[in-house]
Amino acid sequence: MIGFYDYTVILTYLSLMSGTIGIMLCLNGMGHPYLGMFFLLFSGLCDTFDGKVARTKKDRTPQMKKFGIQIDSLSDLIAFGILPACIGIAMLRYIMYIPDLSGFTKYILTHYNLQAQIVLTAIAVLYVLAAMIRLAYFNVMEEEDQNRDESGAKIYTGLPVTSAALIFPAVLLVHLLVRADLTFLYFGVMLITGILFVSKIHIKKPQNKGIATMIFFGAVECIVLIFALKFLKK
Repeated sequence: MIGFYDYTVILTYLSLMSGTIGIMLCLNGMGHPYLGMFFLLFSGLCDTFDGKVARTKKDRTPQMKKFGIQIDSLSDLIAFGILPACIGIAMLRYIMYIPDLSGFTKYILTHYNLQAQIVLTAIAVLYVLAAMIRLAYFNVMEEEDQNRDESGAKIYTGLPVTSAALIFPAVLLVHLLVRADLTFLYFGVMLITGILFVSKIHIKKPQNKGIATMIFFGAVECIVLIFALKFLKK
């Protein structure tokens, strides 16, 4: 078989499989955005450690390193590009089944349903496109070793695509806690996030303390989401 198969790629493959399952669940039946969100969080956890695990293998060939970079980006496109977009579409499908939907969302879907569907779908598609551009740009800069600032520290140009693993669960968490429909807000955040993906902002690569903080927030989001789904949706 083509490809490379050792412990250094396991987390990347798990992230890809998690993202794929999340997409399937989101697009199944009436839509399951909350289940999709848990798989997004799991993919984020895998991505946090896949690079560290890969670097423990000291005898990696140049081909193995390049292969790792490519599969990591392809996996990220599925998990942090397509999956968040599918979660948004699932939220849009899910609210169609809410009989007592009221307020702004009901007004828009009652009077401008087709227009709203077109605009929101376009936002989701553009978000995926922005994620792909961001990942491809990162790969080019990584090959040329240009992902560093003047001091030599690793930097990201544009918001890292993996930030989706923390951003969108937070939006869905607010969606549950305020007990109001925030589907349009989700798509608004998606639009802003996509713009930040392709912006020229420079963000320093987080070190151990920053990584630990992100893991902590991800764990809190997961726990609170479970609590909210179990007790607040009754």
